[in-house]
Amino acid sequence: MGIESFDWKSLFINEEGSNQPKNEETKAPSLPQTNKFPDIELNSNVSNNSSNPFLGEVFDVYQKGFESLNQDGFDFFEMYKSVNAVGVTNPQSYQMAFTMGKTINSALTKESLLDKGKFYLTEIEKVYDKFNNTGNAKKSDLNLKITQEKKNLSNSISDLESQIAKLQKELESKRNELNKIDVNNAAQFSQFQLKIEANNLAKQKIQESINIVITGINQYL
Repeated sequence: MGIESFDWKSLFINEEGSNQPKNEETKAPSLPQTNKFPDIELNSNVSNNSSNPFLGEVFDVYQKGFESLNQDGFDFFEMYKSVNAVGVTNPQSYQMAFTMGKTINSALTKESLLDKGKFYLTEIEKVYDKFNNTGNAKKSDLNLKITQEKKNLSNSISDLESQIAKLQKELESKRNELNKIDVNNAAQFSQFQLKIEANNLAKQKIQESINIVITGINQYL
């Protein structure tokens, strides 16, 4: 099943309106909030260590969906991007990003970042549930289709096997009849043969007797 079978663009639409912009003192320029999936070509850089050919593309869908939820101003998303650019295991990257964020949004706090982080996790979980439900539903439909096709073919095979068994039985019966033809007609065939031989002998004998008389007439008269 290809991932194009799913309505990916609908997955990250915020149906509950829970990602409305916060009241902030200062806002940095950013992409305007849109309620649709970004129309860009996906090219995931995620390391794919599995044999699953769809992992990179699906990860890219989540990444782009994550980006589509971003709002104006500095919040968890900008924090996420900043620390990933510098290094997620580097404590200074968090301090630097937070300090920069405070200059953009003076209302920024550790708690607001954590709350917003939980929001993104929740939204991604919603996307996962939609995709998982859709995938399992389609998988179930396909499984039912496969099961029905197998059942139909099994019934057809059973019917053909029954017909073949019947034909094999008829074939064997015809072979037996063929083998019995000579036996069943042997007596009559022999009778006809003897009568033909008798006819030949009778003709020969009567002709011989007639020829004897003809010879006598020619000789003695």
